[in-house]
Amino acid sequence: MAAPWIVNDELWAVIEPLLPVKPAGTPGPAQMDSRLVLQGILFVLITGIGWEDLPQELGFGSGMTCWRRLRDWQAAGVFEQMHQVVLARSNAAGLIDVDRVMVDGSHVRAKKGVPQQVRARLVLSVNYDTVDR
Repeated sequence: MAAPWIVNDELWAVIEPLLPVKPAGTPGPAQMDSRLVLQGILFVLITGIGWEDLPQELGFGSGMTCWRRLRDWQAAGVFEQMHQVVLARSNAAGLIDVDRVMVDGSHVRAKKGVPQQVRARLVLSVNYDTVDR
């Protein structure tokens, strides 16, 4: 089995079109291959090492290169797009079971929460035995 940070050809075919392209004629050195940089980002995130500790021998570029590309891709919305595309493809393939779904505060914001009296009414009115699943 391949290491979890290795991006296979099938996944790369989905991800590559979502990545911003550096315009031709942009000053500076040639960019490191985006696939290798993505693998470097995944290596750091999976192993938990520091960016500056990313081994050059792995061929993913420097930790600073990976960090900068992560920052730029995040600002460009690449990871949100990746999430949406992979989610849509997984759903189309029938890989997502939505019989049981849980929503939590990390995905659905409730600014300043619900007023106390409404919260109490909501809790009292839900009977979990009759909720459709």
